[in-house]
Amino acid sequence: MTASTTINTGDRSATNVLHQKVLGSRRFSNYLWATIVTLGSTGFLLAAISSYLKVNLLIVSDPTQLVFVPQGLVMGLYSVAGFLLALYLWLVTLWDVGGGYNEFDRETGKIKIFRWGFPGKNRRIQLDFATQDVQSVRVDLKEGLNPRRALYLRAKGRRDIPLTRVGQPLSLTELEVKGAELARFLQVPLEGL
Repeated sequence: MTASTTINTGDRSATNVLHQKVLGSRRFSNYLWATIVTLGSTGFLLAAISSYLKVNLLIVSDPTQLVFVPQGLVMGLYSVAGFLLALYLWLVTLWDVGGGYNEFDRETGKIKIFRWGFPGKNRRIQLDFATQDVQSVRVDLKEGLNPRRALYLRAKGRRDIPLTRVGQPLSLTELEVKGAELARFLQVPLEGL
């Protein structure tokens, strides 16, 4: 998540806008895993075809020694499962699910939270509300085997709204800095630290 404060001065009074970009599925790790799964499922498919045709199509091993039923057939099923998983990973990355931005505008008193979702009628997820409805900025910390470090916006009449990316947790220092910067910008308390 990157944050920038834009201050425009001109004939009008100064405007304050805080714009935070939220990283979605277009992360290096997703590209890496999609590539690995694609290569692995291609290897399983070539092994299945090699065991059926008795012609070695792989560089690293000789699957012609495999009996097609059941070993080659199971390799073919693994390749289908791998291709389906790879297709899902590539599509989620292409659609940038979870990506978007948070925009806080003090002059207009508006907050806009925008995220991309899966294709369909709810592809564009956008929340608009007034800055006066914000009660606090909440930091959620959970350490252990599956750590969770996230920022939430607590607003009147709404559930807590997540402001940080899903997946890789932020570092503790980065979380504190982002939370304090946002709470100071919105002039609301910071909870959870």
